[in-house]
Amino acid sequence: MRIRKNVYGTKEIPRLSVFRSNKQIYVQLIDDGDGTTILSVSSRDKEIAEKTGLNKTEQAKMVGKLAAEKSKSSGISTVVFDRNGYLYHGRVKALAEAVREGGLKF
Repeated sequence: MRIRKNVYGTKEIPRLSVFRSNKQIYVQLIDDGDGTTILSVSSRDKEIAEKTGLNKTEQAKMVGKLAAEKSKSSGISTVVFDRNGYLYHGRVKALAEAVREGGLKF
């Protein structure tokens, strides 16, 4: 709740929410005004799941790049990053850096 009271997404600047499980990593772009998910990407998506031999950090980088590509095609260029209470380290950091390299600003 400490994080969520300060992080709020709109249609123009949605919230990029990260969830990581022990095996997968998920990203959603959320409009908190309407309470809707604009788009979502995960390591279970076909483009990423087909590639074998990737460790979890490499999967997180691919999820970040794919999320940036999809959001750019939707016309979104800036987001608010919500790390969801996870430390900015490891997979979360790799994902955030890949999103930045993909062209999104936060």
